[in-house]
This record gives sequence, C-alpha cells and structure tokens, in this order.
Amino acid sequence: MKEALDKVVSDIGQVILGKEHTLRLALTCLIARGHLLIEDLPGVGKTTLAHALAHALGLHFQRIQFTSDLLPADILGVSVFDRNLSEFRFVPGPVFAQVILADEVNRSTPKTQSALLEAMEEHQVTIEGTTHPLPEPFFVIATQNPTEQVGTFPLPESQLDRFMMRLEMGYPDQQAERTLLKGRDSRDQLAHMTPSLSPERLMAIQEAVIAVHVSDALLDYLQALLGFSREAPYYRTGLSPRAGLAVRRCAQAWAFMHGRDHVLPEDVQTVLPSVVNHRLKAAPEFSEHAHDEIVSHMVTVAIP
Repeated sequence: MKEALDKVVSDIGQVILGKEHTLRLALTCLIARGHLLIEDLPGVGKTTLAHALAHALGLHFQRIQFTSDLLPADILGVSVFDRNLSEFRFVPGPVFAQVILADEVNRSTPKTQSALLEAMEEHQVTIEGTTHPLPEPFFVIATQNPTEQVGTFPLPESQLDRFMMRLEMGYPDQQAERTLLKGRDSRDQLAHMTPSLSPERLMAIQEAVIAVHVSDALLDYLQALLGFSREAPYYRTGLSPRAGLAVRRCAQAWAFMHGRDHVLPEDVQTVLPSVVNHRLKAAPEFSEHAHDEIVSHMVTVAIP
C-alpha cells in the first residue's frame, strides 16, 4: 500500500510542483479520516491541491464558493414540494459528495460556516428533523484567506477544531516556479489525471491505518506534550483530548505512509505542528513571538 500512496503523491506532484512534504501531510490527513484547512494567500495552489486530490483518488468532488450571502440551505439542501406526489421531497445540496472544497470558507458569515459542523463531525446532516447520511469516504478541504484581508470572518474555535490539520502552501521555490511558468496550465493537467486509487482501496487504507501500533511509551510522550500545552505559560488554553486523538491518528497515518506498522516519536514530531498550530494561541505576554515559534517549542520540551 505504501507504493500506491507514493504514486498518489507523485501524480499530484506533477500538478503541485515543489511541495512534496505538504502533499504528504495533506494525504496523511485524508487517510487518517480528518478534514484539512489550507490557509494562504490567493494564487498559491490551494484550490488546485483540492482538485488534484479528488482526481487522484477517484472521488466525487463538489466545490462550494463561500461568500457573504451564502446560506446554510445552499450547502446542505432543501425540501421542496412535489406536486405529483403531494409531498415534500429533499433535494440534496453540494455537501453530498466525497470531497468538498469549501473555498474561501472565512468569507461567509459564522451562521453559514456552522452548517458544516455536523457534517464534519458525524458525516451526516439533519434537515427539518430528518437525518441524512453523507457518502463515504467524506473529506472536507477548506481554503482560507489570511484574516487581515478585507471581507473575512474569522472561524470560531469550535469550527477550527473540526479540522484535523492546517497547512500553508507557501510560494514555490525558484526551480519549481520556473517549471510552472514554462509548463502547461494546471487545469489541463487536472483534466488528464487518472485515478491512482479507487475509493474502495482508499477506505481499506483508512482501516489499515487504525491498526498501526502505538506503544505505551509513545502514548506517554503524547500525554507529556498535551500536559505541557495545558501547564506552560506560553498558551492561552491547552490542547483538548480531541487534539490528542488527532495527533495520534495523524502519526499512525504518517507511519503507514512510510511503510511501518508502528509509530515512532519522529512521526509525532513531524505531524504535530500541522495538527496543533490552529488550536494553540499564544498567551498575551508571549504574543509578540512568532506563532510558529510558540508551536514548534512543544516538539522539544518532552523528548522521550
């Protein structure tokens, strides 16, 4: 299965140039059954990454463009009256897909943002008292513009916590950018991509990730990291148990991607910043320090 995942990364790497580590983290989030938040400037490939993942994995894809006038019903669906049957019929919204791209999610109001909460947590939506299951696998990729840009509504902590990982794309290096400028349009490449994995194979991989062994010593290390975040003066609040589970699952997925049946401390250290960087806020007295500096400090405090 490692070879199959390597091929997915390789295929997507033909479209998203020079970002192999970011691509591996994004795929790690998916096979760990999480949701992904990508925050960066417009034009660095956030939307293209979501399209490429869906194409490479053969998943049904829907894009939802979040705007200030978007309503929850535009995402979830509505009940309409069918005159022929003399009854109301539910018309599913775009959330009923396997990969959802919530594009520029922080340009919509908090009310609309919250429409995704039940879907992300329970893989179902409830409309007028009726629960509708979502397809499997179900994966939300949300893109977010920097909050200092005009027309954005910051995501509340409850919404942020539903995302297993937050990544930044960043600018490509000089060589990758030159290749990008000389090459063909990424939309043409996406149109010619063929799936590297089937949805059924992906779900089998997700099941296999759960079986990756996590030793008691590794759990001690993880608990030490969680405890440090709650007791150290650097952070306003510590990491929740949900965050701890997210770190464990991502570490299992990272180990699986590298062909191992057990988790190493290095796996935790690799995925930790992407899992906790949107969950930790610097305390007021440390707010002048770079956020990444505050987060990365955790990695070194409890070396096993």
